[in-house]
Amino acid sequence: MGVEEKTLKEHIARYVLSGTSCVCAAIVTNPIDVIKVRMQLDNELREGRKVVSVLRERYYQGFVRGSFTIARDEGIRGLYKGVFPSILREASYSTIRLGSYEPMKELLGATDPAHTPLWKKIIAGATSGAIGSSIATPTDLVKVRLQAERRLPSGVQPRYRSTFHAFSEIWHTEGLRGLYRGIGPTVQRAAILTASQIPSYDHTKHAILNAGLMSEGFPLFCVSAMVAGFITAFVTSPVDVIKTRIMNQASKHLPRDQWLYRSSLDCLLKTLRSEGLFGLYKGFIPNWMRIGPHTIVTFLIFEELRRLIGMKAL
Repeated sequence: MGVEEKTLKEHIARYVLSGTSCVCAAIVTNPIDVIKVRMQLDNELREGRKVVSVLRERYYQGFVRGSFTIARDEGIRGLYKGVFPSILREASYSTIRLGSYEPMKELLGATDPAHTPLWKKIIAGATSGAIGSSIATPTDLVKVRLQAERRLPSGVQPRYRSTFHAFSEIWHTEGLRGLYRGIGPTVQRAAILTASQIPSYDHTKHAILNAGLMSEGFPLFCVSAMVAGFITAFVTSPVDVIKTRIMNQASKHLPRDQWLYRSSLDCLLKTLRSEGLFGLYKGFIPNWMRIGPHTIVTFLIFEELRRLIGMKAL
């Protein structure tokens, strides 16, 4: 087998393994994602900037009680709303962002994984994340809208009957622009998330290995993934709130000047005025609780599958 053929097969395998590991992680963490979306939209633009009053008047009272509220109102199925578009999203967006990370590093001249400068990892992560997200925005939009829908009163029809009905309805009522609503904050979030998640996992792991504190294996993967999860959640939460709100807003038959949010900046300023800085960190705990396990599951499966087919660890 020639060098070029071997390299091509390795690239294909990397993308397949990336998609497989991310889809598995999405299925595991979907309930947490639903709770996160509900908390981010809870008391949206409610006047009154006192954190105590905002906390007291929430419908979803925190991560644990919020999960019980959804289960009580909508059953266990409520926690798995949006799981199919979530799988579609991971199969496209995350396949690209994780699969492209190492080739991007190599393009930047990173030939030694153990001693690659952090800035090269950040640029590689931001670039691969932005590319993947710009392609997969419609799947993210449908996921958010399905996850955002609460229990409906008797006789009221749901906003969308299914994933495919959601794609069709948005296409016919809002056009192609509707399917790409929120692409700005979505791409920004993806670039920031990938620039913080994969490089922080990569860098933490190799820093521990270089210091001789741990060796390759499950404990190292877990430690590196949890560090990466916290950093990623803290950095991306404000952008994630803005993305969720813009994607969820109804604009059907409404002129642009009547939209709740005209842009990412408009959403940011309105949220700060109405809810204060706390509003940008609504859903932080479930965001962290999702990104942490999502990162662990993703990289555990990714690293194990690489080992099984004879590829080097990340």
